[in-house]
Amino acid sequence: MTTTTPVQTSALASRSGKLILALLCAIAFLDFIDAVIVNVALPSIQGDLGFTPQNLQWVASGYLLTYGGFMLLGGRAADLIGRRRVLAVGVVIFAAASLLGGLANNSETLIAARMVQGAGAALMLPAALSTVTATFAEGPDRRKALGIWGGIVGLASAAGVLLGGILTEYFGWRSVLLVNPIVCMLILLAMFKVLPDDRRSPSGERFDLLGTLLATSGMLLLVYSIVEAPGSGWDSITTVVRLGTAVLLLVAFIVNEKRHSNPLMPLSIFRVPGLAAANLTQLTAIAGFMSMFFFLTLYMQEVLNYSALKTGFAYLPVTIGIGLGAGSATKLIPRVGTRPLIVAGALIASIGVFLLSQIPVEGSYLADLLPGMILMSLGLGSVLVGVTNAAHAGVEESKLGLAAALLNSSMQLGGALGLAILSTIATSRATDLIEAGTPPPEALTEGFGRALLAGSIAIVAAALIGLGTRNTKSNDAPMV
Repeated sequence: MTTTTPVQTSALASRSGKLILALLCAIAFLDFIDAVIVNVALPSIQGDLGFTPQNLQWVASGYLLTYGGFMLLGGRAADLIGRRRVLAVGVVIFAAASLLGGLANNSETLIAARMVQGAGAALMLPAALSTVTATFAEGPDRRKALGIWGGIVGLASAAGVLLGGILTEYFGWRSVLLVNPIVCMLILLAMFKVLPDDRRSPSGERFDLLGTLLATSGMLLLVYSIVEAPGSGWDSITTVVRLGTAVLLLVAFIVNEKRHSNPLMPLSIFRVPGLAAANLTQLTAIAGFMSMFFFLTLYMQEVLNYSALKTGFAYLPVTIGIGLGAGSATKLIPRVGTRPLIVAGALIASIGVFLLSQIPVEGSYLADLLPGMILMSLGLGSVLVGVTNAAHAGVEESKLGLAAALLNSSMQLGGALGLAILSTIATSRATDLIEAGTPPPEALTEGFGRALLAGSIAIVAAALIGLGTRNTKSNDAPMV
């Protein structure tokens, strides 16, 4: 008698599986693109709403900060009450905040809208990513799905600048926000048709609201302290008190998590081999990557006098490079594993960002920008795919939302902290040179270059940290 082994059905090969992945990737694209799409519009926003140079970065970092700060709550809520419900709430908040920001008539309203928008995104993204990992089984299906996801994340960063340039050039800066409610409406309609209803029954467990408050306020105060330090002075009492209070809040968060019956972040998840290293790698690498997009955009517009449209199209090769890097990494994971791809990708990207740090005042796109952008994009695609796979290997289904939240918190907080720290470096250098009589274009270029150099060093550090990640080839780590 012959016994046949049942063949496991591939969810990714089915029509419904492909539709689910396409929808979830569209949600990720929307969330990540809004982290950078305003960058190319910053000069227009500054002139229209009267932002000071120091406060202008809050249009970008305000979104990143609440995005990262509320991510843990979003991920835990998705695990406890249902991914589709949390996703729907996040989409509605995101749409409403985008509308408010697009209609803002002063800087305070725009920053507030961006922060609320980030909170909505924080509910959307972990619910979406945990749905990906829950829908597609460990092995080839999940590896391919996460490879596509990682590529989308990288593409959004570059495509955001391109689309931001087109929208700003032809429809004004408000259009980069006002287009979101339309997209959100389409997502909501598709979501209730494509995604299964996974609502959970109330378990009587309460959310860790204190943990959410401590984590968010601690990170908010930390970034705010770094942003304001150049004006107050790094050694001033004000700066020291702010930084000290931020550290105390974050320490209190860890203590709360150990004692809470239903913590926002169960510390047991860090027993998963390599998970902490994967998240720290993500945070450190993104600190360099996200800042690069910010400074390079300002350099092209304020020094090279590129229009918003020309600046956007300058990033077109980056979108191609990220796609190639992500696609190649996805195919190589079964052969070499995730760790070599993370380390090699980060080192390649760091070389690219280092080349970009050498930008001259009278720069040439082909000679001074394109080579570094290509190397950076190829490395970025590889890093994102490798880290995304490594950070989810061995995580049980009941904690997939938390794992997704941790990874994306690392990304958004890394972006916010990197932007704050490197903006301080760039601003301080440019200010010193201008006070010494250096012409503004040269001073700005020098400031941008120094910040990009720091960004390349951060990416090298990410490569070193990446050596501690689990070298998974098929997401077959033991469940924890």
